[in-house]
Amino acid sequence: MRRNRLRTFLTGFSVAWGIFMLVILLGSGNGLKNGFFSHFDRYTVNSMEIYGGYTSKPYGGYEKGRDIRLRNSDLTILEHEFPEVDQVTATARFDSRTASVDGRFMKTSLQGCLPELTEIRTIKLSAGRFINRLDVDRYRRVIVIDEAMRRVLFAGADPLGRRIRVGDSTAMALFTVVGVEEGDAERSTSSCYIPLTTGQLIYTGNDPEVSSAVFTVNGIDTDDEMQEFERRLIHRIAAEHDFDPEDESAVWLRNNMAFYKEMSLVFGGIDLFIWIIGLGTLLAGVVGVSNIMLVTVAERTFEFGIRKALGARPSSIIRLILIESIAVTALFGYMGMVLGVAVMEGVNRLLERMPADDSQFGGTIFVDPTLDLSIAVSATLVLVAAGLVAGYVPARRAARLKTIDALRHNK
Repeated sequence: MRRNRLRTFLTGFSVAWGIFMLVILLGSGNGLKNGFFSHFDRYTVNSMEIYGGYTSKPYGGYEKGRDIRLRNSDLTILEHEFPEVDQVTATARFDSRTASVDGRFMKTSLQGCLPELTEIRTIKLSAGRFINRLDVDRYRRVIVIDEAMRRVLFAGADPLGRRIRVGDSTAMALFTVVGVEEGDAERSTSSCYIPLTTGQLIYTGNDPEVSSAVFTVNGIDTDDEMQEFERRLIHRIAAEHDFDPEDESAVWLRNNMAFYKEMSLVFGGIDLFIWIIGLGTLLAGVVGVSNIMLVTVAERTFEFGIRKALGARPSSIIRLILIESIAVTALFGYMGMVLGVAVMEGVNRLLERMPADDSQFGGTIFVDPTLDLSIAVSATLVLVAAGLVAGYVPARRAARLKTIDALRHNK
């Protein structure tokens, strides 16, 4: 190895590159998976959401193109007519509104909701509380703001108990801050929650319209049972709103459980593809080691002949070749593993410091693109074992040479 430094380096580089690429690929795959599931974690896996759409077919004397809007009565239908439905809540968006405090202004997306929303979606609070049932029943003017609004309207001070003016000249109201949603304070947009009944009263003239109904389902174990439940649900909503149940654009149903299963299969395929590519790269490095060991045996055949003439056993010849093979694969494999892990840790640190709104790679696409160290170590050990196998074939060939033939080699 000392006499052939360039050859040893080039051989080791192929090994290091193989384990480095495997670590990078696996870390990137984990980043994509974590990015998706961190976004999906906002929803309970067994939850569903139904939205209103528009009709694409005439039905029951109505022309096509009619808007279908869900109402509070649909929540009652879900809760009382479908035993599979566990929890029911709703959201209603009241467009973008202007919020102001002491001469400071900010646009916010105002959303009416019910308190059960926190049991279906993950809503973390950094201060205060969320909307409760008394707020809804008594039409209280309370609001849960986010960190972005706290920074702009309250200069980062404690906003609990303070009042915010929300709306315009046509629909203006004072709300008392009861909670702050955890999140990025540097975001350029804001989103707030108010009681559903309060929002409907102030901003839609007490129209019981909701943007979506959100609910969880239990007791459904197979895909066939899920399809039957969805069919019954669509038919019941169609009867309530007078549209063709076969009209796929009238309402939109989002099944988070089915979506979760589909994406799990997709990421399983991605993981398999990454392992195939990574192991193929490793195999190329192992083949390179094997070839170099064959060249080494050819170059040192005369030396092996002298050793055997002096009484060396075949096992000592095999040991010489295997030590070189293992040294190359272990040393450069370890270097490639360390470099790969360091690169992915560096990328992770960079993404953690990068605001999600300012980077297409932060917060949504990649989250924690690192690799479990045990997997990297296991891959390196497999590489060393493969190097052992790669070196054994030429080593066994060298050990089986007759002494006289070895001394005559290249003579």
